[in-house]
Amino acid sequence: MLIEFTNKGLYCKAGNFFIDPWQPVDKAVITHAHSDHARSGNGSYLCHRLTKPLLELRLGPNSIQAIEWNEPITINGVNVSLHPAGHIIGSSQVRIEHNGEVCVVSGDYKLENDGLSGQFEPIKCHSFITESTFGLPIYNWKPQDEIFSTIQNWILNNNAEGKTSVLMAYSLGKAQRLLPCIEATGLPIFLHGAVYNIHQALLGAGIKLPAARRVEPDMPKETFKGNVVIAPGSADGSPWMKRFSPYSVGVCSGWMQVRGNVRRRNADAGFVLSDHADWNGLLSAVKDTGAEKVYVTHGFQAAFSRYLNETGIYSAEVKTEYGIDEEELIEPEPQS
Repeated sequence: MLIEFTNKGLYCKAGNFFIDPWQPVDKAVITHAHSDHARSGNGSYLCHRLTKPLLELRLGPNSIQAIEWNEPITINGVNVSLHPAGHIIGSSQVRIEHNGEVCVVSGDYKLENDGLSGQFEPIKCHSFITESTFGLPIYNWKPQDEIFSTIQNWILNNNAEGKTSVLMAYSLGKAQRLLPCIEATGLPIFLHGAVYNIHQALLGAGIKLPAARRVEPDMPKETFKGNVVIAPGSADGSPWMKRFSPYSVGVCSGWMQVRGNVRRRNADAGFVLSDHADWNGLLSAVKDTGAEKVYVTHGFQAAFSRYLNETGIYSAEVKTEYGIDEEELIEPEPQS
C-alpha cells in the first residue's frame, strides 16, 4: 500500500511525506487545522487554502503551501490532491496516486453539507483510511435544519424568560457552523475570546460569517441579557460565566446522542450536532469509495472494522494519535 503506518504518522514512502503526522517531520500534508491532526514542528506544510490562515493562527509563521480542492500536484513523483471532507472549513481528504495505485486518507469528515465546510466528495480508490469517531449504530444524526430549529426555539424561550443562552461548541468548526442558526433568531451574538480569534482569522481569509462581538471584561451584564453567547466547553462552570447570569447552557456535540451525557455535563440542554459522520455516513462513505481495503483509525475502530469484515469488505484497525476529540478539548481563554 502507498501508506505506511509509522510511529510518526501516516507515511508515503514513495513521495517521502507524511499525512497529519504526530511527530515533527520534514514534509507534512495536513487534512485540517484541529490540533490532533495539525501539530507544530514540521519543516513544511501542505494544506487547503482555507486551512492556511488557521494553521498560521495556531502555529505561527511557517512554510505553508496552500492549494485548492481538486488541484493536483506532484511530490517526488507521487500525484497528490485534496478533496472536500465536509468536517470544518478547509477540511480535506488526501488522495495519493503512484504507479496506478490510489489511496485516500479521509481525515475527519461528515457527509451532510453544513453550508460552510464544503460537500464531502466520495473518491474511488484501492485503499481507504477512515476515521470512526462515531462508528456505532446508535449514532444517527437528524438533518441540520431540524437541529437548528430546536436550537432556535430554545434560544427564543430563554430570551422570553430573560435568560442568556450560552452554547458550548468547539471554537474551530462547530462555533462557525452555529452562527447562521443563531443569526436567524435576530438576537445579538457574543463570542468567547478563543472563538473570536478564529472568527477574525476566517473573516480575514474572505469567509463571510454573521456579525458577532467578543465578550469584553468591561461589558455590563445587561449587554448579554436574553442574547446568545458561544463558548468552548472549558468555559462552563468557570468564573467567566458569572457575567451572563441568569443563563441557560446548551451543549452542542454528537456525544449528546447518548442519554445521560447532558446530565453528566451539567447542562440545561444537549443538541446532537456533530462535525463527524454518523454510523450510516461512515458506511456510505466506505461503500462509495469502492475500496478493496479499508483501514479504520480513531474512534470505535474495533466495532466498525469488525462490521466491515462481516459484510465482506476487508478491514483492519490502525492505532494512531488522533482522536483527542475536538468536541471535548479544553481551550483556555486567550489573554486580552
